[in-house]
Amino acid sequence: MSTAREMHLVVVTPETTLFDEPITALQFPLFDGQAGILPGRAPMVGRLGYGEMKATLPGGDAHFFIDGGFIQVKGSVVSVLTSRAIPVHEIDAQEAEELLKDASERIPTSEAEFEAKERDQERARRMLAISSR
Repeated sequence: MSTAREMHLVVVTPETTLFDEPITALQFPLFDGQAGILPGRAPMVGRLGYGEMKATLPGGDAHFFIDGGFIQVKGSVVSVLTSRAIPVHEIDAQEAEELLKDASERIPTSEAEFEAKERDQERARRMLAISSR
């Protein structure tokens, strides 16, 4: 049960509910920058970007790489809907480097392919930055 000093974070991907626990603070990537919330936050809905999400739990922190999606804050419940969330300790730096290399070598022939290449490069760069800490 959450108190006035806690929120409840639920992280859902298409495959599973990855995280469902009380938290005391949350930092996350929006498509246009970073944001953070504390208990008592007004309701909101936001579009997530790529990057690290840090959940402060009563006993420590949990760090995830978030791959876009949406966030909703309603009361004391924070819902994150994302196509992929990876615990930071599970990110493979070599795999991220390969993803960046593959994306960089692609030659786009249309505007949609160019945008997909840029998204894939940004995603790989952020994964690589997080994995190297």
